[in-house]
Amino acid sequence: MPSPARRHRVLIIGGGNGGLSVAGRLRRAGIQDIAVIEPREQHVFAPLQSYIAGGLARASQAGRPQASVTPRGVAWIRDRVVRVHPNDSSVELESGDRVGYEHLVIAVGLETRYDAVPGLEDAMKRPDGVSSYTLDLAAKASHALRDVRGGTVVFVQQPEPASAAGVSQKPMYLACDWWRARGVLAGIRVVFLSPEPAAFGIPAISSELQRALDAYGIESRFSARVREVRTGEVVIEQDGRTEVLAYDLLHAAPPQSPPAFIAASGLSDPADPHGFVDNDPGTLRSRRFANVWAVGDAATVDTLRSGGGIRPQAKVVTTNIRAALRAQSPTARYDGYSVCPITVSRRALVFAEFDGRGRLAPTVPGWKSLYRARRLSFLVDRHILPWVYWNLILKGRA
Repeated sequence: MPSPARRHRVLIIGGGNGGLSVAGRLRRAGIQDIAVIEPREQHVFAPLQSYIAGGLARASQAGRPQASVTPRGVAWIRDRVVRVHPNDSSVELESGDRVGYEHLVIAVGLETRYDAVPGLEDAMKRPDGVSSYTLDLAAKASHALRDVRGGTVVFVQQPEPASAAGVSQKPMYLACDWWRARGVLAGIRVVFLSPEPAAFGIPAISSELQRALDAYGIESRFSARVREVRTGEVVIEQDGRTEVLAYDLLHAAPPQSPPAFIAASGLSDPADPHGFVDNDPGTLRSRRFANVWAVGDAATVDTLRSGGGIRPQAKVVTTNIRAALRAQSPTARYDGYSVCPITVSRRALVFAEFDGRGRLAPTVPGWKSLYRARRLSFLVDRHILPWVYWNLILKGRA
């Protein structure tokens, strides 16, 4: 096996939220020789895509050049990982280069799999197929949802595993609020298809979202899976029955999965059908390789995955890597905190915060009803958090 052409003290795969957060924190802690592998030139703040689809943000507000957001003093390797060789601590790149590491952080997100449902990928290429899970489709959704005046609009929530699956409901509520304000909602059949048994996995939050579903007159189909998409039709399986539902517009959140290189590199549990990194959910350290760590949606965690859970994970990984570099045992642990901000109108948002045991975990101690739909939560999520993301989180300051 050829020797790596270069080597770094800490090598991070993924230049998104988790990867840059860890890189920024390590640099601020004085760690030198950090590199991030990221093939994309544009960094996208994914949570803004739902607002773009709902008509409350512009596509130009969601992205910035990757070079401009990479923390100062951190090397950016613009390439794609095809395989990790953990036994000799190196990474193989698409270009054919190899990069060595002392510690490796896997901070990749989940990949959208429109191809996992027959016909879904082709549906997204037609005018009546949209989504909020890529920037181009979110921009397409904005115009398509805005112009609806009647017919049947179907919204599909993706099955687990997923990144903040409940967030896929945001464009639906934003669109319904828009249609109601324009006086056309009564003439639109809105159908919500979810593989889950309720609007959300935590009863209090589910009840809050159910109120919105009822208020808009949305036809909710729970425990329903989309098995196929045809031109103008979705094939649904629910309670052992198959149904064909015609639509005029389809908004679909696609199935998701970790990148294939994780399982191919022997970094996942062979018994895991999805191929997540086989790490300790608390320390986020690989159970198989002591110098491999995971953060973000491709990590094994005892909670629902979300971008909001990455911030505490980044703190844990940074603390534990610093300990490992000093030949100390990692003691910091991730408690499973996660958050799914879900807009229920164009001015109110449900701030769904919870821990790894499915209990409400409000950021403000003692404020148990923080999950209730509020104008303040909407303003924080839409206007304050993007600023915090670009200026503090990616720099390792928050």
